Amino acid sequence: MARKSLLYGARIGVITFVFAAGYLSGSMTQHTANAGMSDLGGDLMKRAGESGGALGSAAQLGTTISDMQKNIDGLQKNLEMIKKVKSMLGG
Repeated sequence: MARKSLLYGARIGVITFVFAAGYLSGSMTQHTANAGMSDLGGDLMKRAGESGGALGSAAQLGTTISDMQKNIDGLQKNLEMIKKVKSMLGG
């Protein structure tokens, strides 16, 4: 009986050790994933926009708003440049 419980204890110890070693080695060599989600999102929005219906309309609205935001950002940069030039000229 003592031998049987000793074998069970050794088996549990080995399993615990293997699990702990795998967990530690896996957490020390963790790699981060980096995917080009911006390209994927744009493609999905275009496909959804072409599908029509409520989903297509929402996708087209989202794409339009995104394009408008890009234009606004560009105008904001131009406005900042004009302010810099104006301050340099003393105006």
